[in-house]
Amino acid sequence: MTTFAALTTAAMLMAFPPVVQKELYAENDFRGKAAPKIEVETWLGGANPELKGKTVLLDFWATWCGPCRATIPELNKWQAEFKDDLVIIGLSNEKPEVVKTFMETTAMKYSIAIDTQARTSKTVGVKGIPHAMVITPDGVVRWQGFPGLEADPLTTEKLKSIIAEGKALARGGN
Repeated sequence: MTTFAALTTAAMLMAFPPVVQKELYAENDFRGKAAPKIEVETWLGGANPELKGKTVLLDFWATWCGPCRATIPELNKWQAEFKDDLVIIGLSNEKPEVVKTFMETTAMKYSIAIDTQARTSKTVGVKGIPHAMVITPDGVVRWQGFPGLEADPLTTEKLKSIIAEGKALARGGN
């Protein structure tokens, strides 16, 4: 039998964090909805990461993008800090050789994926990069947008909160 408290907790978890009205730089808003399938042709520097039970930060990026390059140290920091609960995937539609060459001089301590067909990017309708999505273990997008947007930046505190709420949801809200 489901209790009112359990229903209230479940409803609260589905709504976290509050959706901020902002420019997404994407045609489709997945916040609070099921995440799109992550389409990958090639994984660089390792195998497909284990996503079960993890929060996923999907970062659409390119080697030529200055703001994308500027976020790499923060992504490295978050992957190290939240290594047990977070998988970061940098998804580029560039040729693997271009990204491999870039990685020779730039440390990227998270999973790097290539999809030259940009299938996931097209599904999201990404109009500007970097564009990120934070997906909790239940497959719901909890944050989406330009990570450095002043109106709703993706911060360590926000990521920590989303990871904690995702873990609570996985435990059944307890």
